[in-house]
Amino acid sequence: MTISGGVLLFFLVAMASFLASTEGAGKNIPPLSRSIFPKGFVFGAGSAAYQYEGAAFLDGRGTSIWDTFTRQHPEKIADHSNGDVADDMYHRYKGDVNLMKITGLDAFRFSISWSRVLPKGKLSGGVNPLGVKYYNNLINEILAKGMVPYVTLFHWDLPQTLEDEYGGFRSDKIVDDYRDYAEFCFKTFGDRVKYWFTLNEPFTFSINGYATGSMAPGRCSNYVGNCTSGNSGTEPYIVAHHLILSHAVAPYQRGQIGVTLVTHWFVPLTMTDASEKAARRAIDFMFGWFIHPMTYGDYPKTMRSLVGNRLPKFTPEQSAMLHKSYDFLGVNYYTSNFAANLMSSNNVNVSWITDHRASLTTVKDDGVPIGQPTALSWLYIYPRGIQALMVYIKDNYGNPPIYITENGLAEGNNSTLSVQEALKDKIRIEYHYGHLLYLLKAIKEGVNLKGYFLWSFFDDFEWDAGFTVRFGAYFIDYKGWFETIPLSTLLIGTRSSSKPSTHSFWKLPC
Repeated sequence: MTISGGVLLFFLVAMASFLASTEGAGKNIPPLSRSIFPKGFVFGAGSAAYQYEGAAFLDGRGTSIWDTFTRQHPEKIADHSNGDVADDMYHRYKGDVNLMKITGLDAFRFSISWSRVLPKGKLSGGVNPLGVKYYNNLINEILAKGMVPYVTLFHWDLPQTLEDEYGGFRSDKIVDDYRDYAEFCFKTFGDRVKYWFTLNEPFTFSINGYATGSMAPGRCSNYVGNCTSGNSGTEPYIVAHHLILSHAVAPYQRGQIGVTLVTHWFVPLTMTDASEKAARRAIDFMFGWFIHPMTYGDYPKTMRSLVGNRLPKFTPEQSAMLHKSYDFLGVNYYTSNFAANLMSSNNVNVSWITDHRASLTTVKDDGVPIGQPTALSWLYIYPRGIQALMVYIKDNYGNPPIYITENGLAEGNNSTLSVQEALKDKIRIEYHYGHLLYLLKAIKEGVNLKGYFLWSFFDDFEWDAGFTVRFGAYFIDYKGWFETIPLSTLLIGTRSSSKPSTHSFWKLPC
């Protein structure tokens, strides 16, 4: 395969190796190159502050709810770990950005740690100049290497002070504090940052933080999970409502504003009207919950009908503010589920988990899975779902400009494997190849797709999974050692997270 324009993008280079291999040969799989994507199509990689930066208690950074959660509930993290050090990007950003340039990325998506720039969460609590300096340096380094920064304002790490003062996103007070924070970031960094995401996965934050309690701040009803407080039937909807309003109040600035939403695609379990309706309800409750009000000013009718008065209402003024409140849409897609109808009951233990009245599964009754299983129990490989989702958005939400802001595969962190064995990445190559191929099909169907950001550039702290899985295009050696990796492998170097001076980089041949 010929890589056009001297592109070094790792997954396109990897495809060349795959197509030349025994596995790829004979399958008549079309080659991928940058030239077959639309002009200006962006290839990048993503990250999040708590998962990458480390330096959790250095240089004036305030405490976030994830600092608190990982200390109060280590049992809810698979390996009892935390993001105190993570990938240590706070100290290593220059080398990291240089590696992104060598790899051939057009853009890097990262989030700002709210408590690193505003330790108390509010402007009145003071600005941390060292936190501002770090993001200025990071942005300038990205631009100096010819790449474009895409910045997320909120990726789940709410300042603990706001959680303590009024319950964080459970209170409408958060909307004003978020607006001030966003305005501060726009004024401080907006002369160089032109692409902003107001929120990352408000669905995940609302459900895992307030329905199941598996993530910060760890709230839920006792009939759902092991939580000391919370209400799984009301709090997820209240939190989501305030997240949506926070998105809407982000002030106008010189760049473009988007939002990143996550969703599975849902395949009817059987070819019946009941299963098809269940699949539609499932996507309304996961994706429509957020995209519908941000596009049309109100929640989907299915949610209004099934959730009733537990679903907050928008005022006419809020609806008008929300109507078409994004310039572009970020979509995180990893997998798909089967959906079947779930009969309603008179169970008083209500929650989002049952409100949609859809039974979601990855394996049919006869044992046939929706796709190849992976190290994460919820992530089965189903690339065609990304095409179906893109077309669904085009047909139902006005065909907005879309960036795939996360798409990736986790492998188990198997400490018994040698580095050479751990870096055999056939399944990840096939995963990215399959999704890119179906995205090309979506583009041919008229989807307004603008870019693709893989998750993730480095292995990192994966929230409740801790360091038990690896999503990275680059292997991180958390034990502090490194060695040369053959260029024939997909991953082209290792990087110690415990010794800031230890870096090993290799440039892929064109």
